[in-house]
Amino acid sequence: MKAKAIVFEAPKSLRVRELELAPMGPLDVEVEVAFSGISTGTERLLWEGTMPAFPGLSYPLVPGYETVGTIVNMGEDVGGLQKGDQVFLPGSYAFQGVQNLFGGSGARLVVNHERAVRLDPSLGNKGVLLALAATAHHVFTVGRDGAPLAYPDLIIGHGIMGRLLARMVVAADKPAPMVWETQPIRQTGAIGYEVIHPNEDTRKDYRCICDVSGDAAVLNRVISHMAPGGEVVLAGFYKQDLSFAYAPAFMREACIRVAAQWKKHDLDAVVAMFHEGSLPLDGLITHTEKASHAQHAYDVAFGDPECLKMVIDWRE
Repeated sequence: MKAKAIVFEAPKSLRVRELELAPMGPLDVEVEVAFSGISTGTERLLWEGTMPAFPGLSYPLVPGYETVGTIVNMGEDVGGLQKGDQVFLPGSYAFQGVQNLFGGSGARLVVNHERAVRLDPSLGNKGVLLALAATAHHVFTVGRDGAPLAYPDLIIGHGIMGRLLARMVVAADKPAPMVWETQPIRQTGAIGYEVIHPNEDTRKDYRCICDVSGDAAVLNRVISHMAPGGEVVLAGFYKQDLSFAYAPAFMREACIRVAAQWKKHDLDAVVAMFHEGSLPLDGLITHTEKASHAQHAYDVAFGDPECLKMVIDWRE
């Protein structure tokens, strides 16, 4: 069995190729892909060749971990799903002869059924936002049980992650956060909160500051705006080492926390939000392109500040 997939042959070198798929096992599902998202965080680093070293990271590779499609075949031991279900997949290890990091940008995938999350078909291409939303939700939780932490009152960056975070705070009926954004074109689109340039902010009492900008110089800028005993949550992905001046952090007894990949409880919480409609998703997907125009799609996703989220449409 073969399927078309986006392949990074080398940094900044892309082709759409037909690849062999792994044979199905008794616990696998075969999914016909409708949509996959392009990540402007980790996927950009893979594209640029600046991703820090990770196991399995080499070229050629199939990127992508934001995939929505329909189950068309099932292994004999699969339970809880059925043919025709629309599902979200956080990538796959389906393609042969390439690295599958993260393996979701293909027309057809084979994946263990436990990685498939059933979605309401009415979500359409918005289903690709599930991974980002779960990552945003993870900022608010810690540990295996998902114990709640403080909601941010300042968010750095008004890209798609910043918007999801701010919308989640508002949806939880918490005080609306302030959002910093340096690019004027991205200062619009707020729903229930305010977006300003950081130079306009004179507050010095933020209790929880969340950075999703990926700016390695962010700590020195935000610590001076922190209340004593406050924290900075690093939820971006940083290709450079972070550093900060010790004295200002010492005087505030600052706490620095890292929010990594989402956990199962984050995914469950966000799926419920998606199906209940409690988390607004409008205006987040700004661009869509056919898989045959993948090179153009990546150029726009990584080069156009108006592009919050680029979706690849795999439908014939």
